[in-house]
Amino acid sequence: MITEKEKTDLLQAASDISSRAYALYSKQNRGAAILTASGETYSGCNVELASFGGSLCAEMSAVSAAVAANHRKFKAIALSPASYPCGICRQMLVEFGIDIDIVIDENGSPKAIPLKELLPFHFGPENLA
Repeated sequence: MITEKEKTDLLQAASDISSRAYALYSKQNRGAAILTASGETYSGCNVELASFGGSLCAEMSAVSAAVAANHRKFKAIALSPASYPCGICRQMLVEFGIDIDIVIDENGSPKAIPLKELLPFHFGPENLA
């Protein structure tokens, strides 16, 4: 379970990196910070392209940074500004476990929502056995 301090720290990291986003088209700077099972934090921001399908969500950016550092187990991911991951990002997170918490700022207070509530009938690696 994620602590209040971890929620607050993750939200701050997500907020901090959101200013680095490349969001020429949507004008929506987004940041994400993911907490590994071992307690390390990796951040990422959205990178939009003129061919929208090739754009990179902040969540994907943060997960990719953590995976590149050889992490495969995650505790939580925070998003700034507050919103929930898109379908592709939900699927990406499920690849690493359904027990990841999604952390957002809800009216000035950190709130954690389990990924399994956002994707109750998920399909992941465990379904391929």
